Formats: sequence, structure tokens, C-alpha cells
Amino acid sequence: MSDTQVIRCHACGANNRVDPRKIAQGNEAVCAGCKTPLPVSNKPVIVTDATFAAEVEGSLVPVLLDLWAPWCGPCRMIAPVLEELAAEMAGRVRIAKLNVDENQAAAARFNVRSIPTLLILKAGIEVDRLVGVLPKHELTRRLEQALAKGASA
Repeated sequence: MSDTQVIRCHACGANNRVDPRKIAQGNEAVCAGCKTPLPVSNKPVIVTDATFAAEVEGSLVPVLLDLWAPWCGPCRMIAPVLEELAAEMAGRVRIAKLNVDENQAAAARFNVRSIPTLLILKAGIEVDRLVGVLPKHELTRRLEQALAKGASA
């Protein structure tokens, strides 16, 4: 039961306990009170400059933001790893992808100079930065560190 996450419903404000393992199995999380889908995804979320505030700054869980471009070979190499992490860490971490060619404001805001750049954000504030292609175990380790910092604060 300690793995459950509490997610607040945007529609009615109710707090809901969600088991990330059930989300990873493909189940949809819905509010127990009003049955509105909860903001938990087992797939990376596409973010734009226009949706950045709602999807990243408004996230109730830390966000791993992938700043990428379609022409970038290393960006395409890391994409399957991010898909796996999105499924494995659903409900604990949100994986988001932002195309820097189409969304330059967010890239400029975080002073991104090379891609892929992965930012770990809490409430829109950068807590860690990873540049380049890293192995899955290293990404997982850094995400777990970020989660542990939040639990002790």
C-alpha cells in the first residue's frame, strides 16, 4: 500500500489513492467521487509552449521533460527508454516530451544548448539536468533521487 500515490481530482478536488502498478498494467485512474479521469499516464505526454504551464508546472508529480527534435538521432535512441519509464513510473513521475524546434520558448527558458536534454522538474522548477543519452538505470537512479528529496522535504 506504500506505493500508492494520492492524486487530487481537478474536477471535484477529491484526493484519490492510485496504485502505479495498476496504471502500468494499462488501467485508467478515475476519481472515486465524480469519475473524471485523473492526470496519470503510462505514456509520455506531448508538451508545447502553450500547454507547458498546465502539463509541467501544474503536475502533482515530478516531471521528466525530454527536450528533443525529430532530426536528432540520439533523441530517437532514448525515446523507447522514456516510453518504458513512463509505464514503470506512472503515478510517481510524469514523462513529457517537448519538441525544441516547434517550442522555442521553453527551450530558451531553461537555456537548452544541446539535445537530448532531460530535465527533472518539480512544480516547473528544475531539480536535475541530464544531457545526452544515458542508460535506463542511470535515469531511474536520478528520478528516484528526485523523488526521495521530495519525500524528505
